[in-house]
Amino acid sequence: MRAIPLLTLLLSGWFALPAHADEAQDWLTRLGRAEQQQSFEGTFVYERNGSFSTHDIWHRVQDGQVRERLLQLDGSAQEVVRVDGRTLCVSGTLVAGLGTSRDGSSPALDPQKLTQFYDLAVIGKSRVAGRNAVIVSITPRDQYRYGFELHLDRETALPLKSLLLNDQGQLLERFQFTRLNTSVVPDDRSLQPSSECTPVAVSDSKAPQVAATQAWHLDWLPPGFQLTNSSARKDAETKSTVDSLMYDDGLARFSVFLESTDGASVTETRTQLGPTVAVSRRLNTVEGEVMVTVVGEVPIGTAERIALSVRGEKTAAKP
Repeated sequence: MRAIPLLTLLLSGWFALPAHADEAQDWLTRLGRAEQQQSFEGTFVYERNGSFSTHDIWHRVQDGQVRERLLQLDGSAQEVVRVDGRTLCVSGTLVAGLGTSRDGSSPALDPQKLTQFYDLAVIGKSRVAGRNAVIVSITPRDQYRYGFELHLDRETALPLKSLLLNDQGQLLERFQFTRLNTSVVPDDRSLQPSSECTPVAVSDSKAPQVAATQAWHLDWLPPGFQLTNSSARKDAETKSTVDSLMYDDGLARFSVFLESTDGASVTETRTQLGPTVAVSRRLNTVEGEVMVTVVGEVPIGTAERIALSVRGEKTAAKP
């Protein structure tokens, strides 16, 4: 389970049925508000690359604060606790993968903006976890992002089920509730992290973020993607500075990480696990070689083009 908020587990629609765009926008507007307004607890199944895992979730909205805890019930122990979108602690393999997760509050879903890059449609109804749902498809208008099919709870607009497929119709990821209770507010005990949940240190310094923004830029971005955050931090092991840039289009997102190789021999990579890709390449600068890594939920061809477009103020001229 990736360390991300529940509402980012949204997946792909590709049904060729009559579109009801206005109604779809209304449902997505409700979806965008649901996480900030609705308390619930439940159990969901997550599938990626043919591997299944089961998770409990507790989500409480109280006194203007959103607190959430996710706990994997099978396989390796994994746990995440967040307050207002900021990760407080993680456990299991999520510790190593934390760099790919968002920090801070989730941006509001803007259906009007999405219509510039996706076709929105209400395509039917379903029943998930004993609850009636409406099916909304979000189909990309280009090859640079994935589409989504959402089964939204008719009562609350929470996502009960989602399926993500690539442009070939292959399933990349599935999220589906097997139990959802919206009539209770999780108590403090349910939201309390276990002793294995490792606290996440957060720096309040704004200076490194400015430096990272000024030092690097992309010559090419998929249409609609914008820089939403940038930061610079010291790697605990290598002691070198890691710059990061985060982009999204209001739904999909990716991050660019930049770190000096310090003369070490490094290997360029190109991998994909479900919808998440990681592409890295070496970049020569006047201060030495830098490893550029793009991680996100975009097609691998998009990630490769982004990695090739990274430039810095001190990038060495090509021979």
